[in-house]
Amino acid sequence: MIRSWLRNRGAADPRAHPMPIVVGSPRSGTTLLRLMLDSHPELAIPPETGFLALAPKLRGSGDSLRERFFHAVTAFGEPAPAWPDFEIPAETFREALQEISPFTAPAGFRAFYRLYAERFGKARWGDKTPLYCLQMDTIRRVLPEARFVHLVRDGRDAALSLRKMWFSPGWEIEKQAAYWRRCVLAARRAGAGRPDYLEVRYEELVLDTRTTLQRICAFVDLPYHEAMESHHLRARERLGEHKGRSAPDGTPLLSREDRLAQQASTMQAPDPGQVAAWKERMSAEDRARFRSVAGDLLRELGYEE
Repeated sequence: MIRSWLRNRGAADPRAHPMPIVVGSPRSGTTLLRLMLDSHPELAIPPETGFLALAPKLRGSGDSLRERFFHAVTAFGEPAPAWPDFEIPAETFREALQEISPFTAPAGFRAFYRLYAERFGKARWGDKTPLYCLQMDTIRRVLPEARFVHLVRDGRDAALSLRKMWFSPGWEIEKQAAYWRRCVLAARRAGAGRPDYLEVRYEELVLDTRTTLQRICAFVDLPYHEAMESHHLRARERLGEHKGRSAPDGTPLLSREDRLAQQASTMQAPDPGQVAAWKERMSAEDRARFRSVAGDLLRELGYEE
């Protein structure tokens, strides 16, 4: 039986711990930061969820919502659902939802994160889903305890990294620049002047790791722990949750090995060589094409042109 503390959690609990949610344009170091924070003995952060975006469609309360919620969350990402990555039996999740009365979507989301954290004996939880940068207002309405940590990286380095990804093969440099610009601006606009928003530079995380992590910990009311600086020692184990993705007919979409390969750099200590790599690895033509789309934001952020 799921523990009774899952009951009566529908309303926002003002005593709840702040919940760090790492957002940012893809390939900006969000997985690196996730693994660092997850290495803290009090905090668990699952693989990317995505399902908080469903909140506007899961309003109301009661038994009918409970069943819709269960199917929406466990099937999210079809035709290749993300649920297997979390290693929580679906029936265990269903039982947890049954314990909530009255049932609401915020209570259901919190039940998921609690179950995930409990797998590791941890009392606190967070999230790392880069594209939540486009849905921050939705998330803060459903989970007022959310604290957004927006990781910003020089868009040219992010573009170089994005080229390797399974979901963006062959993207033109202009599309990469527009994607980066859209994500960064969306998060900055949604977070401007708000106490639940912290902007962190990837470059600072790599070059001054301890100071940057201390700042993040203070923001989410979490005592700093040096284990976060040794994330790479258990990164392979943590990333091992990532399963291969297949279509309903069994056609492979992405192998487990390929998913791990795309995160290989996070299995090592932060590499200063990844900062401003565009200076050596991006052609002059691509630099100019990137600037033509996103040069204004590069300048606003203080990145060298």
